Amino acid sequence: MQRNFIFCDPEKCTGCGICELVCSAVKDGAFNPLLSRIRTVRTEPFFLINMSIACRLCEDPKCVRSCPKKALRADEETKVIIVDEDRCDGCSWCVQACEFGAMILHMDNKKVVACDLCGLDPKCVYYCPKEALALITTEEIGQKLRRRAVKKLLAEAL
Repeated sequence: MQRNFIFCDPEKCTGCGICELVCSAVKDGAFNPLLSRIRTVRTEPFFLINMSIACRLCEDPKCVRSCPKKALRADEETKVIIVDEDRCDGCSWCVQACEFGAMILHMDNKKVVACDLCGLDPKCVYYCPKEALALITTEEIGQKLRRRAVKKLLAEAL
């Protein structure tokens, strides 16, 4: 089975944060970006880049390895991170271990949460006003990047 990811096209992302609000509403019933499992990153002043980041569903997730309570595991098929809330004590080692900043501690219960792709129907993707988010496979990501590179090469050649 191909793994799916939430992919953000930084050329389309405006940094509006709607994905964060939608995620928090779906998962926690509140419009609060601090409860979101997807985070919008804005970089400045040298490069103005906006990009939303969700769990990358790593093949060998450092967050899982770093948990001293063994509260995290990756689903065998989807690689979605599953949290055993009874074991999680909120130590945040997994948050620190994640290279993408995708793991967060829930501000109310202090347990770790991560994107679970909403059962392969992520509402953040559906409601993105600029269609900057997509649920795609690694092969599709590569194909998008190859197309973009070809367009850039053609534009430079002409």
